[in-house]
Amino acid sequence: MQTSFHVGLTGGIGSGKSTVAALLAQHGATVIDADAIARQLTASGGAAIAAIAQQFGADFITADGAMNRDRMRALAFADSHAKQQLEAIIHPLVGAETRRRAQVAQAAGHACVVFDVPLLVESVSWRQKVDHVLVVDCLVETQILRVMARNAMLRATVESIVAQQSSRQRRLKAADSVIFNDTLSLEGLGLEVAALAPRLRLSLDFSS
Repeated sequence: MQTSFHVGLTGGIGSGKSTVAALLAQHGATVIDADAIARQLTASGGAAIAAIAQQFGADFITADGAMNRDRMRALAFADSHAKQQLEAIIHPLVGAETRRRAQVAQAAGHACVVFDVPLLVESVSWRQKVDHVLVVDCLVETQILRVMARNAMLRATVESIVAQQSSRQRRLKAADSVIFNDTLSLEGLGLEVAALAPRLRLSLDFSS
């Protein structure tokens, strides 16, 4: 059985990483979204809910049994220790589900598995798990303006989020390849992904 080529996809908030992930999927990649898995784990009935309730209390669980995201986000921004406690609950569960999905893709013969991981560069272990790191990059000011427009957030809030992520320089230093998505149209971004596809063992045919 041929081993799947593992790609770590990352980028700062507002960089267009999710759009690139969708384009890679159109080229035949199996995309495993770490954030989506985390959302499932913290939704009503999710595997992380009991541990979150035990660690943080019932006030952090909504009436329908999901994690109260707004309350938890506010706590995590204000208290780094609380953020570490939450990550200690969620990250091992995300890792286990990620491995399971990757094994399924491998068994199905998928040539390329893309791990969409916002905090890939911050992690001490992810770089050793992938064959290639793809960074979606743009100017910080572009990130801020995109997220303000997309999420109707105040500039100061977005700046705070960006400041807590890895710097552009750190992400670029970790990259094997970079897509600079600052002024590209969707069509232009698609062409960038298509040009990169062969390096990732993906087809150039969007119908594949």
